[in-house]
Amino acid sequence: MSSSTTTPAQSPIADAAPLSLCAREPVVLADRLVAEMVPPPRFDSVRFETYIPDPDQPSQTEAVRVLSGFAAGLGGAHASGSGKRRWFAKKPAASTGPRGVYLDGGYGVGKTHLLASLWHATPAAPEQKAFGTFVELTNLVGALGFQQTVRTLGEHRLLCIDEFELDDPGDTVLVSTLLGKLVDAGVALAATSNTLPGKLGEGRFASADFLREIQGLSAHFRPLRIDGEDYRHRGLPEAPAPFSDEQVAKAAYATPGASLDDFPHLLDHLARVHPSRYGALTDDLEAVCLTDVQPVPDQSTALRLVVLADRLYDREVPVLASGLPFDRLFSEEMLNGGYRKKYFRAISRLTALARDAKGLVGE
Repeated sequence: MSSSTTTPAQSPIADAAPLSLCAREPVVLADRLVAEMVPPPRFDSVRFETYIPDPDQPSQTEAVRVLSGFAAGLGGAHASGSGKRRWFAKKPAASTGPRGVYLDGGYGVGKTHLLASLWHATPAAPEQKAFGTFVELTNLVGALGFQQTVRTLGEHRLLCIDEFELDDPGDTVLVSTLLGKLVDAGVALAATSNTLPGKLGEGRFASADFLREIQGLSAHFRPLRIDGEDYRHRGLPEAPAPFSDEQVAKAAYATPGASLDDFPHLLDHLARVHPSRYGALTDDLEAVCLTDVQPVPDQSTALRLVVLADRLYDREVPVLASGLPFDRLFSEEMLNGGYRKKYFRAISRLTALARDAKGLVGE
């Protein structure tokens, strides 16, 4: 057996080719979908105490107060300690107040931070609480079937839904029906949500739109308005300028666990992977390196990119890129359309991840 040698100019790290997102086609099993319904890694350690309210926005301080009380009120018995429903027990008494709360606010005001803090603060075992995006919830229904999803989540004390999608009427009706069954089972609900098509205004929609779309569930939700500016840009410098192709490739080869992909090719690949699998697509990545970033060609592609940006942000994966800066990804027509809130959120999150990636480029 011959022994390998390494010259100073060729370290094992430098010899290792980076990963490629385009080479990944993950398959996600249903049991993983249930087990992963917890706050994403970025929000593992967030708590109400770590949320820093903007002193100029009293609604943020009020949100912490209301949600803290809501969490404390969920401490009553709902399921047995083993997590199994005691079907022989009496039906829980009707709550004296709303069993759900809807966080209403623009992008970057910390809604997901607060939603995750509610999950952490609720006095129940992790297996009795669920946290996921609307896409993850609809995919769970597809994987388990409607009735099994009701049985599985009906044993929980709290269900948190981030980025409730009101853009697809069919999925909205499906999830509204599911939530109705869960409310009947005694599950408390909390949600944030996204923009309705045609609801331009401030780039978000008001709580009345959310309550109307979830039809008969309106009485179960207390709307909680959270005003403020995007915290990711509060007092921070402008987004870093893109790097050269050579700098991005060099950083990808020098960073263990980094991926390297051509941006247009990655957009094509995303069309072949269901968005519910984008989290698995980013498994074990330490950084994402992209060359030749260009404007997104159409709205379907843009919406897929939004989901990928969310999953990368959740997992705190820095993004190093060449080509155009991220604030030029979406056309003016897209930024003025019904999905504008999603696109601004993606720009905000990718910009934050680009800042995180600056240290990958050597001097």
